[in-house]
Amino acid sequence: MNGDKQATVPTALPGRRWALPSALVEDLYPERSRPGGRPRRTARDWFVDFGCFLLAVAIGLLAADVLDDENLSAAMAVADQVIGALSCAAVWLRRRWPVGLAVAMVPVSLLSATAGGAVLLSLFTLAVHRPFRYVAWIGGASLAVTPLFYWMRPEPGLPYLASLFISVLLGVTVIGWGLLVRSKRWLLLSLRDRARHAEAEARLRAEQAQRLAREAIAREMHDVLAHRLTLLSVHAGALEFRPDASREDVARAAGVIRESAHDALQDLREIIGVLRAGESEDAGRPQPTLAALDGLVAESREAGMKVVLAARVADAAEVPASVGRTAYRIAQEALTNARKHAPGTEVTVSVSGARGDGLVLTVRNTAPEGEVPHVPGSGQGLIGLTERASLTGGTLDHGPTPEGGFEVRARLPWG
Repeated sequence: MNGDKQATVPTALPGRRWALPSALVEDLYPERSRPGGRPRRTARDWFVDFGCFLLAVAIGLLAADVLDDENLSAAMAVADQVIGALSCAAVWLRRRWPVGLAVAMVPVSLLSATAGGAVLLSLFTLAVHRPFRYVAWIGGASLAVTPLFYWMRPEPGLPYLASLFISVLLGVTVIGWGLLVRSKRWLLLSLRDRARHAEAEARLRAEQAQRLAREAIAREMHDVLAHRLTLLSVHAGALEFRPDASREDVARAAGVIRESAHDALQDLREIIGVLRAGESEDAGRPQPTLAALDGLVAESREAGMKVVLAARVADAAEVPASVGRTAYRIAQEALTNARKHAPGTEVTVSVSGARGDGLVLTVRNTAPEGEVPHVPGSGQGLIGLTERASLTGGTLDHGPTPEGGFEVRARLPWG
């Protein structure tokens, strides 16, 4: 009876868009992209870009301090610093043109030591925003020219192999870091897609359960409505072929016709809007009413269940057929769920009510002892019961009890 719970996973972070990279915002919120297709920069983007710019400038200033030790001419030193300054300014373009910036930094890395920070940031951005093939070619080219740079401009006070090892290790580390960031973003997007698919499947299952419940109700209402119209036709035909009938017989037949017409209109109101499907195997069978609840409880007891029936309805025959049939189906499904999900527990079926007050049906099971067996399901039974009660004009609530059991409670109209 413990119904399956459908879990929903949020697909976005509506209150924290500012904390997401613009690349993720573009995928999570396509409507926020600019008309040209470029995503809008978030507050996080501005903060990160400004930090990257400062980092490139800091690395450039550190490299500028050792230019005097390299015995460079004044013109070469000035050119090195100018190229480094332009490279630091180009860091602001890394999101828009990551491939172009990384390609431009390959020859720059041969000419300027102060552009080292911008070169590393361009490789990091390339690894984050572009597939691995771009990283392999451009990153490999950038690392390949490193030995040539240190051959032309040896590092003062550091052996050639040591300088080369540190530079290559730093470049590989930055590229690996970028690839890690890219993989984490792809993981987030894949989880988002899985969450969307799960929500769509859950919504389809719920709609299918509602449709099946409506179809079953439509078939049942078809049988009941056909019965009432047939009864009305028989009595109207009797009046037509027996014009000499006594006043008592005419009044009795007219009363039956009036009651049948009224009941048929009531049933017709319930069936309007319900899609009727093709006939199933049980079409044409007599539909159960509230009076059949005793037989349902007896069948459950014969199956080994501990069921207690507390019926406080003065005359079950006075309950409208549609209301009684709905109450029977709810009790039937609830007993089935209790037998599957809480075997061995005691189940109490309570039904009470009166004309004008409505009918209240409660099915409650105690807390199961020991480990509860896992029975796969989709929760469509409770969805169907809720739809059935709603179409009758009532409500249905279900959930765990404070004692650890489970309860299904339906309130149905009885006018």
